[in-house]
Amino acid sequence: MAKITIIGAGFGGLTAVRALRRQLPDAEITLIAPKAEFVYYPSLIWIPVGLRRGEDLRIPLERFFARKKVQFHQGRVTSLKDGGRTVVTDTGEVRNDALIIASGGRGIKKLPGIEQSIAICDGIEAAEAIRDRLALLDKGTVALGFGGNPLEAPAVRGGPIFELLFGLDTHLKRLGKRQQMDLVFFNPMQEPGNRLGAKAVVGMLGEMEKRGIRTHLGHKITGFETKKVQTEGGDIDADLILFLPGMTGPEWLADSGLPLSPGGFIQADRYCQVQDHPGVFVAGDSGSYAGAADWLPKQGHAADLQAETAVASLIAQMHGKAPDQPFKEELICIIDTLDGGIMVYRDNKRASVLPNPLWHAAKRAFEWRYLLHYK
Repeated sequence: MAKITIIGAGFGGLTAVRALRRQLPDAEITLIAPKAEFVYYPSLIWIPVGLRRGEDLRIPLERFFARKKVQFHQGRVTSLKDGGRTVVTDTGEVRNDALIIASGGRGIKKLPGIEQSIAICDGIEAAEAIRDRLALLDKGTVALGFGGNPLEAPAVRGGPIFELLFGLDTHLKRLGKRQQMDLVFFNPMQEPGNRLGAKAVVGMLGEMEKRGIRTHLGHKITGFETKKVQTEGGDIDADLILFLPGMTGPEWLADSGLPLSPGGFIQADRYCQVQDHPGVFVAGDSGSYAGAADWLPKQGHAADLQAETAVASLIAQMHGKAPDQPFKEELICIIDTLDGGIMVYRDNKRASVLPNPLWHAAKRAFEWRYLLHYK
């Protein structure tokens, strides 16, 4: 009986569980994570505007694990041994015949004063902190922006900031506060969001102009102070700073013995195989995938696609075959605005941007359908 270990209880890890159980009903699956819960990150944007509460997005996984016959090992990974055949955690070691790493990424917290900002992708507590700070503001300025990893171009996550920006505009209008509140979008690039495609950049900037959102673009971010964003093109005074830094891999990778990209991610191919490490695979934000499109996002949908490929490659390797199923390079994103949304789609053949007032309802419906797997 194959012993397969999965690191991570996010999109990639849980999709890997479902794919493995469909194809290897008798495999012994162990999942390692700090908690037996799944946090639905795409809906964090709705906590600051009161559309969701933290408990709505925190899904206990005990029943899911029981249905899928998964052994849960509660702990934090600290390193790997034996080329990946042993996972070392702060609560013990886990042996395996094959390993899928889906432990996500983390923000680069190096800018001076970055603690003066809040990053919504830090989780439920961060989203609740934004909600509470907003509730105290009747007038003032909210500055929103995102940065990148200079050593790894795809290691950026800007979508949540666009959604916060447009969602806050709608929310403040509904509260009758918008005229007293200034929204400012800042980014070191002159054309932010270009990974979504040229049409998306035009669409996002056009939407900002239409909504009266100020922009501060093309200037390197140098740091933060209390109520101030510092850039080479001047400072932005702000009562609340919402900033998503560029991304890198999880901290434990430094002691993993795995090959790492310049940006700090696990080096793998488009079959999700880790370079020179048989039986070790990666899915989602932890990986840097050689040969993949440079616009490929760090997002849950990509992690799902990569997890399916990681499982297919694992099974092929178990049968002594070469993998033949590269993951699909695809971006699907609804930029929610509370009063509608903008659907952005991109693959290697086309890119499209479709505004529609129904996209907000579609995003809520997708959340409901996706979470059914784990309830």
